[in-house]
Amino acid sequence: MDIYFQDAAGGWEAVLLHEHTDGVHHGTVDGLQEGCRYAFWPHGAPLPGGGAGQLLLDPYGRGIESDGGSCYSVYVGSGFDWDGDAPLRTEWRDTVVYECHVKGQTMLHPGIPPELRGTYAGLAHPVMLDYLTNLGITAVELLPVHFHTDEPHLQELGLSNYWGYNTLGFFAPHAGYATAAARVAGAKAVQDEFKSMVRALHAAGLEVILDVVYNHTAEGQEDQPALSFRGLADEIYYRHDANGYYLDTTGCGNTLDFSEPRVVQLALDSLRHWVSEYHIDGFRFDLAVSLCRDGRGHFNPAHPFLVTVGADRALTGVKLIAEPWDVGPGGWQTGRFPPGWADWNDRFRDSVRDFWLADRHPLNHGSPQGSVARLANAVSGSADLFGPSGRSSLASLNYVTAHDGFTLADLAAYDRKHNEDNGEENRDGQNDNRSYNHGVEGPTGDSRILDSRAHSARTMMATLLLSLGVPMITAGDEIGRTQHGNNNAYCQDSALSWVNWVLDDSQEQMLKTTRRLIKLRKSFLGHQPYSYPARADDAYLFWFNERGEPMTTDEWEDPATRVVQVLLGSPGGANDGLLVFNGSGGNRRITMPAARWRTGTGPAAEREMFELLFTSSEMGDRRRGARIRGGEHEMVGPWSVAAYKI
Repeated sequence: MDIYFQDAAGGWEAVLLHEHTDGVHHGTVDGLQEGCRYAFWPHGAPLPGGGAGQLLLDPYGRGIESDGGSCYSVYVGSGFDWDGDAPLRTEWRDTVVYECHVKGQTMLHPGIPPELRGTYAGLAHPVMLDYLTNLGITAVELLPVHFHTDEPHLQELGLSNYWGYNTLGFFAPHAGYATAAARVAGAKAVQDEFKSMVRALHAAGLEVILDVVYNHTAEGQEDQPALSFRGLADEIYYRHDANGYYLDTTGCGNTLDFSEPRVVQLALDSLRHWVSEYHIDGFRFDLAVSLCRDGRGHFNPAHPFLVTVGADRALTGVKLIAEPWDVGPGGWQTGRFPPGWADWNDRFRDSVRDFWLADRHPLNHGSPQGSVARLANAVSGSADLFGPSGRSSLASLNYVTAHDGFTLADLAAYDRKHNEDNGEENRDGQNDNRSYNHGVEGPTGDSRILDSRAHSARTMMATLLLSLGVPMITAGDEIGRTQHGNNNAYCQDSALSWVNWVLDDSQEQMLKTTRRLIKLRKSFLGHQPYSYPARADDAYLFWFNERGEPMTTDEWEDPATRVVQVLLGSPGGANDGLLVFNGSGGNRRITMPAARWRTGTGPAAEREMFELLFTSSEMGDRRRGARIRGGEHEMVGPWSVAAYKI
C-alpha cells in the first residue's frame, strides 16, 4: 500500500508502507507535515485518471478537504485551549434534549451576523446560546456533523443530503458547517471552530450530543468509485451475502459488518476520539440495530459492540441513545438495549399521535377508538417496554416528532405527505403519519381551524414534557415551524428545512407555552431522587377516572374511556402534582381526587387543594391560578391536558 501526500510546494509524493501486520499496512513517512493532504492507493496499481484523482481516504483521518471533485485526508494536530472545560454530566432525570441541525438552526436568524449563519460559530453565538438557555433545554442533539457527501442521484437532481446521514469520515468534522474563513484556513481551523462551539455550549450549561451514523458509509455499490473503506478492505468492512453481494439492513445500499473486530474497533476509536478530543457528552446511534447484528445477521443485546461500549472507561458517563431499529429482519428492538442505554421510544410517539390526532377521524364519525390506556402507558414511561431489560423509564427517550417526519405544526395541518420537491414523485417518506389536518389540508385563513391546530400542538407538547422519561423536542416545534407537509426533507437544504425566526402571535404563544412547560416539568421533578423512578413500582403514580375514583380494569379496557387523571407522587409520601387528560371532543366535568394517596398507607383523611398551573385548552391563562379542593368539580376542555400543583 502506498501513501500519497502533498508536499510544501504542492507536488505529490508517494511512499510505500512496506510493513504489514495483522492485516494493517503501516510505516514511517518522512515529510508529511501538519496541514498536508494525503491518501492511500494500492502499490503498483494505476492511479485513477492517471493523476492523484480520488485516492482512498484514511478511515482514521482527522480532517478531510475537498477541491470540488476529489476529497483528501488532512494531517491535523489536536492542540486546543479548552480553558478548563469539563463534562457537564447532566442527570438523565433533568435532561431535556433539543434535536437540531447546525446549519438550519441559524441560517435565517436575523440576530446572528450573516457570515456566521449556518455554521458552528453561529450555533455558539450569544444570541443562540441565550435562546436555548431561556427555552430551558439542557442538551443539543446535532444531526450528523461527521464529514459526509451527497449521493450521486441527489447531485443529478440538484439536491444535497442536507441531514448528513452519508458519512465518509468518522473522525473529521464536516467542513461545510464551518465559516468561510475557517474553510480557507484549513482543516485545523475547522476543527478549532467546532471545539469552540462545544466549549461555548458547555459554558452555557448545554450538553452536546452527536447523531452518529456507524451503520453504513457514503460509498456506493460496486459500479461506483471506491472512496475509502471499499478500496482498502471491502470484505472486512461491509456485510456480504453468500454470493458476495452487499447486504443492506439500512436502506442505504451497504451495511458495515459489526461481526468483524476491526469494524467494532473503528466505531469505538471514533467514539473515544469525539469524547477526548471534542468533549462530546453523548451519542445518538442511527439505526443502532445494525451495529448489534452477529455473524448470522441476528440482533444480539449482548453484542461485543454493546459490551465493549459499556465497559470502556473513556465512555463512562457518556449518554448513549439508540435508534432501536433498522430495515433488516427482526429490525424493531425498542426496549431491548442493555442498561446504560436510552432508546428512542417510537411507541410513545405513536401513542401520543394516535390519542390526540389520529383517533379524531373515526371519533368525529361516532366510532369509538383506543382508550386512554395506551397514552397512560406512555405517560408513565413505558415501564412494560423497558422493565424486561432491567431499565427504568429514564431509558425512554420520548418524542412526538424528529427530523424524520412531519413537524409538530404539520402533524396538525396535513393528513398526507407532500414530498414533491424531493424529486421522487411523492413516493418517499412515511405514509402512516397518524396526523389530523383539522378539516383543511395545509394552509388556511380560517381562524377557527388555526386555533384548533395550535391547541393540538400545545396538547402534544404538554404530553411530551410532562411524561416520565426523557423528552426530546425537535428544533422549531416550539415556534410552530412548518415544512409545508414534507415529511422527508433530508434533501432540502433550503428555507423549507431551516428554522424561520420571524414569528407571528401564535408562534410567540407556542414558544411561551413550551418554556412554561419545561419549567413545570422541572418543578414536578424537584422532590424526586435523581434515580427516580428506578423501577416501575417506584413511580408513585395513582390513576383516577373522571369521577375522582381509582381506575378499574374495565375502564382501562373500554375504548370509550377517554379521560384519566394521574397523581404524581414522591417516595417520601408527598404529592407533586396532578395531570388530567381529556381525549374527548367536549368539555368534561371531572371530580378532583378527594384524598392524599401515599404508598402503603392508602387514602388519608385530609383533602387536597389543587392549583391550576397549566391547561392546553382555549381557556389557557384565563384560569391559571384557580384553586379546587379534592372532591370538588372542575371543567377540563376538549382534547386538552391540565396540570395542577398540590
